[in-house]
Amino acid sequence: MNFAIELFFDKETEDAVLRLASLVADAGISKRFFEWKTRPHVTLAIFKDVDEAECIKRLGAFASSHAPLPACLGSLGAFPDTKTVFASPVMTERTYSFQRELHGAMSGFDTTGGEWYLPDRWVPHCALALTGDDAPDAFYRAADLLLRNFSKMSGAFSEIGLVKITFPVEEIYTAKLSGN
Repeated sequence: MNFAIELFFDKETEDAVLRLASLVADAGISKRFFEWKTRPHVTLAIFKDVDEAECIKRLGAFASSHAPLPACLGSLGAFPDTKTVFASPVMTERTYSFQRELHGAMSGFDTTGGEWYLPDRWVPHCALALTGDDAPDAFYRAADLLLRNFSKMSGAFSEIGLVKITFPVEEIYTAKLSGN
């Protein structure tokens, strides 16, 4: 079973991301993003397996010692191999440090299969369209639609959570970032 630790947006930014993703669904291009039933997020880490109770304990302590982070989605990108279109967060040293510190706090959990989420290989992104199971042209239609409608979004990363990567995604634990 795979697990992920995800960084969630404040309500206003989350709603703005959902409105953008809705354009793809409403146009009849792909509804897969919504079928996953996941909140808009940036994945910080993926683990092959975790001790859920221990992970929740560590994640709660981590959240209480870290303040919310500024979130700016400044551009669009794509993973052609998985046919995913995403918004890219503007990264700062603080955000990179946050992710490195999280991996330190979660040391000992199996990161096999999540190598692209390790601190030295991380490609932070917020999925908007997941078209891999759709018609062959869906990826290009979704990218075109999103490019025509995207504008920079600013807000905050306000919560962190543990999810089980199943279909649909199962949110196991969420904590507000509340530290100084």
